[in-house]
Amino acid sequence: MSEDFHRIKRLPPYVFAEVNRLKAAARARGADIIDLGMGNPDMPTPQHIVDKLVETVNKPRTHRYSASKGIPGLRKAQAAYYARRFGVKLDPETEIVATLGSKEGFANIAQAIAAPGDVVLVPNPTYPIHAFGFIIAGASIRHLPANNGEDFLRAIDHAVKHSIPKPLAVVISFPSNPTAMVADLEFYKDAVALAKKHDIIVLSDIAYAELYYDGVPPPSILQVPGAKDVSVEFTSLSKTYNMPGWRMGFAVGNERLIGALARVKSYLDYGAFTPIQVAAAAALNGPQDCVDEIRATYKSRRDALVESFGRAGFHIPSPPATMFAWAPVPERYRELGSVEFAKLLIEKADVAVSPGVGFGEHGEGFIRIALVENEQRIRQAARSIKKLFSETSRSEHRETRPQKSATR
Repeated sequence: MSEDFHRIKRLPPYVFAEVNRLKAAARARGADIIDLGMGNPDMPTPQHIVDKLVETVNKPRTHRYSASKGIPGLRKAQAAYYARRFGVKLDPETEIVATLGSKEGFANIAQAIAAPGDVVLVPNPTYPIHAFGFIIAGASIRHLPANNGEDFLRAIDHAVKHSIPKPLAVVISFPSNPTAMVADLEFYKDAVALAKKHDIIVLSDIAYAELYYDGVPPPSILQVPGAKDVSVEFTSLSKTYNMPGWRMGFAVGNERLIGALARVKSYLDYGAFTPIQVAAAAALNGPQDCVDEIRATYKSRRDALVESFGRAGFHIPSPPATMFAWAPVPERYRELGSVEFAKLLIEKADVAVSPGVGFGEHGEGFIRIALVENEQRIRQAARSIKKLFSETSRSEHRETRPQKSATR
């Protein structure tokens, strides 16, 4: 019993553990940590959604076992969302499954479709469950440098031709966590054509599709004619409606794949608590001005981050979507690596971020900054970082300043 279990041995040490430990220690000694690390929305869930939960939870029948694939009203609400947002028609009975957030959906689709030794293509860096859901299921991962254009499609084509066995599936995720990259409909058209050419599955994650700032709303792969032949797409209410703790998401698309996911889930859970499902349907069917307000809040925070950090000497590329900024570690700290730089920000600036290497080895040299503090706190973080940079510069100057010659 001294050795790790088989699946546990396939999971590397948690990259964020040391950063989280330092964050907890700093708070224990009274430090006011500005936490821009975890993408955990700080705004309240819209009141009409909470009210529907309270109304439903007072009905005793809703405390019984629920439906693993989601109650009919919720699946119909998701179908209505896809129809109005993307112009995509979905059958609520055969093409939609409610999941306990998109993370659980990815983990269980891996259990449903992957066998030990199967190869799955995954972008790097990316959200960890995209790879580790399949690793836990026993599959092998081939990483592709994350990109939103022809380079990524060529990498898929090359990987399919040079992988033995032939890859089972490819994961794509736009808007992307952590890089905030977006993709247009032409990219999806090419991706679907490539998947059909090679007979592989496409698993698309659009959890951040409603958090966009500078252009047209991000599309769905299912807008491509024939995409449902090869694709399943995952969405989440967590960020769209400030409902992260409610754990409500969806998988939609190819009937065979959705059926496999539903069958696995039927053995594992009875679905989310029914009042949560009813409230989630109210979120999708109800007024959507709350989504506009949430998006506007994140845009204001993004602009405050880019402006204030820029004045502090820390250039942050402006993310076009998501609730994250993906920033290169400043040149003077590049040799530290993303983990040590993140630790330095906690210890010397009372600011917490996520090290980029936690999202894959190609994330080294970057940090992810979450827009989960208000504008005042973001500017406070910028001032603290500016002070750290200034102190570092003075220290470097003292170390490199030539010594005066000794006099007799």
